[in-house]
Amino acid sequence: MDVLPAPFHRAPELNEFRDSVRRFVDTVLIPLEFDVLHDHGLNEQNRELLRERSRQAGWWMMDIPEALGGQGLSLEAMSVFWEEVSRSCVLTARDHDVFGPRVGPILSSLTGELKAHYLDPVLAGEKKTCFAQTEPDAGSDPSSMRTRAIRDGQEYVLTGTKRFIGHATEADFAQVFAVTDVDDKGKQKISCFLVDLNLSGVTVRGTDTMIMGDCLGEIHLDGVRIPASQRVGEEGQGFRFAQHAINQGRIRHAAQACGAMERCLGLTADYVRQRRSFGQPLAERQGVQWMLAEGYQTLQAARLMTMDAAAKVDAGVSVQYETFMAKLFAVEHGFTVIDQCLQLHGATGLSTQSPLHRFWVELRSFRITEGATEVLKTTLARRLLAAYA
Repeated sequence: MDVLPAPFHRAPELNEFRDSVRRFVDTVLIPLEFDVLHDHGLNEQNRELLRERSRQAGWWMMDIPEALGGQGLSLEAMSVFWEEVSRSCVLTARDHDVFGPRVGPILSSLTGELKAHYLDPVLAGEKKTCFAQTEPDAGSDPSSMRTRAIRDGQEYVLTGTKRFIGHATEADFAQVFAVTDVDDKGKQKISCFLVDLNLSGVTVRGTDTMIMGDCLGEIHLDGVRIPASQRVGEEGQGFRFAQHAINQGRIRHAAQACGAMERCLGLTADYVRQRRSFGQPLAERQGVQWMLAEGYQTLQAARLMTMDAAAKVDAGVSVQYETFMAKLFAVEHGFTVIDQCLQLHGATGLSTQSPLHRFWVELRSFRITEGATEVLKTTLARRLLAAYA
């Protein structure tokens, strides 16, 4: 049972939106948790049920621009949505296709033949894609990227390996990032390409089953030839595309951490009122009360940072460091909050039939994905040192 009040937004429509999503989560998602925990994932029958229910509720293609047939919701509104949906452990961080196809800012920018061949089939549910930036030796540091795209007349020849790629094994094409040049300071210029995964020279295999239960893939490119027209944007501008997508992903992680924190705090408050030890409820112990109070403060602070970053993106403000901080704070401190909630549940919290362990595992994963904590902190520190030089 959730016991914390929903946050207030200055825009009344966001409060109404949150209330609607919360009702959907409480009446549709949370009742499915027993099946998901028992089956170690969402089965296809329940997945189809959720797709139908999400369409009926009006939650279909919300983050896709109106010009493409979606609802065109702001990032601030989507942050509200991600937070509320993440109060349930039914869907993992990478498993939100029950609300529509995965598109993102790169595909949304396509026009002409690229739009017709790649974006439109994704919107119609006829094709799937994946985002291929990470490499065996280049994760949080894309400047170490080794995949190369060499121009050869009207074609590019791509060679390299992408690893830890979500949805790689089910995708029809990949959004591949590769080095196309080096500037006069030795800095790599990265470009983005759309690569069909059935081409000669492409090998895709599932390699890693992650702690959240999803299987990530590896894409090997061995002299793969594609038309130069399949480059997205200007040559050397791929990193800008990637950062835009990753910044949105960081805000999403922060919002999801907030949703997980709220659910765990609610479950824990309910549990400690009932659980007695040494003759009194846990809720009457000062140490327990302080843990809950500090957790709630963390949740409220994380919400403010997340919504501030999202609002700035919507306003067109440069927000790289705001997204760093929102993700860092919400995920790092959120993990501590959830770990304490699990601790207060004792052995019950360790049960695989409890939602707590699913939230704990997901937040542990967030500390690495969309930028490892240590890398983001180092980048922030460098910015701070330069600003006060």
